[in-house]
Amino acid sequence: MGDRVEAVFSALADPSRRFLLERLAATGTATPTELAGELPVSRQAVAKHLASLEAAGLVHGTRIGRNTVYRLDPEPLEAATDWIARVGSEWDRRLAALAAHVSDDRAARQPGAGGPGPAERV
Repeated sequence: MGDRVEAVFSALADPSRRFLLERLAATGTATPTELAGELPVSRQAVAKHLASLEAAGLVHGTRIGRNTVYRLDPEPLEAATDWIARVGSEWDRRLAALAAHVSDDRAARQPGAGGPGPAERV
């Protein structure tokens, strides 16, 4: 897993940061003060969470006067989604192979399928 994907998962590990991303996705842009009004944490805590999200490349802040306005950058989420899809497809392939093996094994144990029937096994 690449450093960028690890940074995204690390940033997403915190529920407050996930909430901030959801809010920015819904509103487009927001200041730390606006976002702090929706969480039971201080503006300083929100600023720290935004700094973590910015370090992971998930948000970008732009200084406008005395305020910093943040917006979501979905590109790093796409890299994490691609990683999840790759891992998921590998598991799908393995589970399909296991299901085929179990099915073949069951078919081989059925009477008349080439193997000995229950009475013939004794």
